[in-house]
Amino acid sequence: MAKLPQLPVYYYLNHFTEMLGFVQRTYASVLGPEHHAFVARFEGLTRDARCLLVRMINRRGAIFNRSLFSYPEIDDVERAASDLTAAGQARELGEADYAVFISCLPKEVLVTGAQAAGRGDVRKSWSKPKFIDYYLERIPFSVAAQHCGARNFIALDGTRPIEFLLYLYFGKTEVDLKNFALRDLGILRTNQETSFSARFTDAEEALASFHYSKVLDSLEDGSEPAHRRAAVDVLGGPACMTQFAADLRSRAAHRTGLFFEKAGERDLALTLYRAGSSPDCNERLVRLLYNDGDKTEAEALLQRMIDDPASDEEHLFATDFYARKFGGRRTGLHTELLRSGRTITVDDTHRGNPEAGVAGVLRREGTKVFFTENVLWHSLFGLLFWDELFESTRMPSGFDWLPHCLKDRSFRRLFAATIDEKLAAIASGSALPLILRTVAARWGRPNGIFSWDHVQVEALRALLEGSDPAGVASILGSMCDDFRGMRDGFPDLMLVQDGKASFMEVKAEGDVIRRNQLTRLRQLGDAGIVAEIGRVDYRFDPEQDYVVVDIETTGSWSNGDRITEIGAVKVRNHQVVDEWQSLLNPQRSIPAKIVQLTGITNEMVRDAPLFAEVADSFMQFMADGIFVAHNVSFDYGFLSYEFERIGRRFRFPKLCTCAGMRRRYPGHKSYGLGKLCEIYGISLDNHHRALCDARASAQLLNLINQKRSEERYIGEAA
Repeated sequence: MAKLPQLPVYYYLNHFTEMLGFVQRTYASVLGPEHHAFVARFEGLTRDARCLLVRMINRRGAIFNRSLFSYPEIDDVERAASDLTAAGQARELGEADYAVFISCLPKEVLVTGAQAAGRGDVRKSWSKPKFIDYYLERIPFSVAAQHCGARNFIALDGTRPIEFLLYLYFGKTEVDLKNFALRDLGILRTNQETSFSARFTDAEEALASFHYSKVLDSLEDGSEPAHRRAAVDVLGGPACMTQFAADLRSRAAHRTGLFFEKAGERDLALTLYRAGSSPDCNERLVRLLYNDGDKTEAEALLQRMIDDPASDEEHLFATDFYARKFGGRRTGLHTELLRSGRTITVDDTHRGNPEAGVAGVLRREGTKVFFTENVLWHSLFGLLFWDELFESTRMPSGFDWLPHCLKDRSFRRLFAATIDEKLAAIASGSALPLILRTVAARWGRPNGIFSWDHVQVEALRALLEGSDPAGVASILGSMCDDFRGMRDGFPDLMLVQDGKASFMEVKAEGDVIRRNQLTRLRQLGDAGIVAEIGRVDYRFDPEQDYVVVDIETTGSWSNGDRITEIGAVKVRNHQVVDEWQSLLNPQRSIPAKIVQLTGITNEMVRDAPLFAEVADSFMQFMADGIFVAHNVSFDYGFLSYEFERIGRRFRFPKLCTCAGMRRRYPGHKSYGLGKLCEIYGISLDNHHRALCDARASAQLLNLINQKRSEERYIGEAA
């Protein structure tokens, strides 16, 4: 493993200074007197004090044991701590720090401290949580401070201006500078822009956004006191003059409301939901009002949500709930949609990856299938509006990848004319050349919308040429209005048959359809794009292709040894329909004991192809097959490593003939391939050659599948 480079001595100080300079230049209109006062104080500190302050900011927590400070850039830690205390950036511990102070002490210190305080009832066998509770309930802070070394501790003070400055820079409530280190060590990728624009230009918006971001951050604590403080901060917080700040406030209100709703404090939960304006808050508010018997207010709120919905998801919930509770419909849209879905029989070996199973079944029926989910729509959106998003828009910092105009929903307003022009090109069916030009000109350039590795040009072409173009434009228009609200929930698969594109959301037994998925299906349908549910029925499928594989290797270590031969047999409906075999050059000598076992010599593989040269052919042979082998993990592991070495992914459902025979034909002393072939009269004339062993394993597969087929019919009869 390559050794990470050493960071320069004044690394953290230099980057904190860099951050301060950037924020002062970029956010001059946002910074207030307290922020300018902090910058002046910081610049007036000694270098040691500045270094210590930055180091403390960069560490977790708010209190620190000074005896553990040891930094190469600080000559006199004690003097630096005194300077910070004098400047109001640090202080001694107080009563408010008691719980945190006790929590950070080792158990042995708590034991000796309690004993020194004359507490003879403590026991060394107690757990640390029990010690903490004991201290907080029985020992005053002043006593604990005296006997547990509080004088060695120091607490950060006056940090809110620092936190705000970091928030302006990073866009979230970061309280340390770890991202700089990750960037410079090559661990964290950053964008390469050289000029940036402020994420906030209004001080009130910035302060409100910071306030509610801090509230959301505090909820990670999970405790009741944290939620009670959050409730006060939500209900008494600053007004939100922008959508971005209002969204943060609504998220905080919703999360805090959920806590108190579950705790049985419904009045407080109702107050919090009313304080938020988001669809999530409105939904909980409607449900609570209805369940509490206040149906008049619930109905009025539903009607407002239907008449003026904040999103398609809110409209969908409101119309569904209204119909069921006030309109007489008995089942919900989720249930109705699931019931209306097409049932697709998928071999139960695909459990865990039903999408791949459905794709295989549909391809056998002659349908072209693309795995799309959210990726297809993200890439289409990003490619179509590349210039607006990444050429005309500057990022707030090198650590940002998603343009802020998508976060605060100002994208449509900022670029209305060009957005309308490009949507018109989509609607007229003339946008594909524009998309392809962007692909050619910008390929590989990192961005926060999509990954180039997932761009499927063929799928984009199929969507644009095989769908109602006005419908595609409608979906993209909704993404322009609220990209974050439209970022997920799109169907798993795109199907193309006779040039027409449609979509399918795959649901296996026990799966539920989420609200965002239901919304996308309805949006696509309303836009004239066929979108349906594919309900998976798991059972043995005789038409499924099984590819029975055997490999020979230079040894048993998949991460170090190499493959010398692959043999594969394709089985469909209990019949062998195709075979594939190749010797491989392992690029290393075959040990004598392996030569003796397999009969494969170094001379036989010297002129054989490398794995990379047969990889495509083998993948084509696998197609939509299920990977089968005797002791499948061995063969699958070796092939996975070989594909990994050439930078490719190898992922197939697996079936093990050894495990399958143990389960369905119990009672044998050995389940080795040779012994099973002997028991069941299977020919194994050239054991330990790949194709011979694969053919034998295929016959074991047929024995297993015969049992699986019988189980299917027994289950249907029952």
